[in-house]
Amino acid sequence: MNRRAFVFMSLAASTAFGVAEAAADVQVIYVGGEDCPPCLRWAKAYKAKWLASAEFRSVTWIEIDPPRFREAYQERYWPGALKPILDQIPRKTGAPRFLIVRNGLIVSNQFGSSKWEATLADLKTLLE
Repeated sequence: MNRRAFVFMSLAASTAFGVAEAAADVQVIYVGGEDCPPCLRWAKAYKAKWLASAEFRSVTWIEIDPPRFREAYQERYWPGALKPILDQIPRKTGAPRFLIVRNGLIVSNQFGSSKWEATLADLKTLLE
């Protein structure tokens, strides 16, 4: 490999790493429950498209999805680094809930399957 190609590859790799590192700072957290009818409707209507989206590939996706949705806000489902995020949620009821977290702070908190589109709009703005 010639010297120019090596320098170019080094710069390209460092730029790509910077983009990946920045995206890793953004988390999208889904709070639901396996027995939650609105959560099941959201999953049926939106989840496959979300998992295939460019936005999904740009963030860290976390699902808090216990067997009973009434348990979704119990600390045992929010281990380690997720505990401070749970502490930021003002009203710990209802599902599905969609949180966007950047650098450890909640920047979007939407509740209800009808709010998914608003969550995506917030995320697209944040990723621009």
